[in-house]
Amino acid sequence: MSRPPRSPLDRVRRRLGAAAAVLVALVVVAVVATVGSLRLLTANADVDALEAVRLWNEALLVVVAVLAIAMAVLGLLVWRLLRQEISVPLARLAHEVRAASTGDHGHEIPAVGSGEVASLAQDVEQMRRELVAQVEDARAAHQEVEEAHDRLRRQAAELERSNRDLEQFAYVASHDLQEPLRKVASFTQLLQKRYGNQLDDRADQYIAFAVDGAHRMQRLIQDLLSFSRVGRSGRPPEPVPLEDVLAGVLHDLEERATDRGATITHDPLPVVSGDRGLLAMLLTNVVGNALKFAHPDRPPQVHLTAVRTEGPAGDLWEVSCTDNGIGIDPQYAERVFVIFQRLHPKEVYTGTGIGLALVKRVVEHHGGRVWVESSTGPGTTVRWTLPAA
Repeated sequence: MSRPPRSPLDRVRRRLGAAAAVLVALVVVAVVATVGSLRLLTANADVDALEAVRLWNEALLVVVAVLAIAMAVLGLLVWRLLRQEISVPLARLAHEVRAASTGDHGHEIPAVGSGEVASLAQDVEQMRRELVAQVEDARAAHQEVEEAHDRLRRQAAELERSNRDLEQFAYVASHDLQEPLRKVASFTQLLQKRYGNQLDDRADQYIAFAVDGAHRMQRLIQDLLSFSRVGRSGRPPEPVPLEDVLAGVLHDLEERATDRGATITHDPLPVVSGDRGLLAMLLTNVVGNALKFAHPDRPPQVHLTAVRTEGPAGDLWEVSCTDNGIGIDPQYAERVFVIFQRLHPKEVYTGTGIGLALVKRVVEHHGGRVWVESSTGPGTTVRWTLPAA
């Protein structure tokens, strides 16, 4: 079984021990020889006491000089050994590390020296490799981020073009499409009024179909325009008292609610941060749906409440509108917010299929979310969140 290699400090200790033993032996020999010579000299009867003292002093000086020389030699030996085994390898290691730190990440750090220094060099090389790997990963991640930014910029440009196209469509829809529809409805009604006594019941029915179709197309265009304009006013959010907005909405819906014998109540409603016109549109569609989808066997009852909650971006108000209508099957709870999605034939419940999609768009424009709580039985609750003022 082979022995593990000695470290630089072990070799320094071993060599210093041998050198110190040799120096001690030389000093002992010199001291013994000097003392022996002095004894022989002072034993001579011709040497007086003063001469003996002088000789002993000289011998002491010789011993001190020998010790000083021995210490100097030992110190020089220590310096050479430390330089050879530690200082020089560490200096080479520092040079290699500086070369790698200047940007030459591919510069490998050799295992200079031996023992602990070589182990340190290997650890530094391992650290360099890990840093190089991390730098490469960071570069790859940065490249992916740049590519993602490029894709986002392209998508933003495409979205901007789509918005311009949508604005153009809104202009066309509000002018070029509605004017022919108004003419169709007006002239069809004039035709019925002027020649009504010459037409049979079937002709009157056809005229009614034409007028109704023109009116429904006008409503669809108006709803599409409202849907496309959400969030494009550029107005900053402001404190909006929901109670005031609801009062205006209920005034507009008063005739419909009276015809259906509806009861509409509400708890105290908060002040929220948003666009007053969009919030009025939201409440009009939610309350209007509650009146539209009433149960045929009982008058509509609608109740609005609000509770304060905490959201990731600050305080929110969770507003809810509960009715006792026909309800919504839970499997369609998400579908009702998709534009043009209808759960019932238009002959049974009129509408364009845009109302709740418009509600969702308004709520999301304000940074909130909207959802439906319902069952196959009677009643539906629509909940949505709005930022607190």
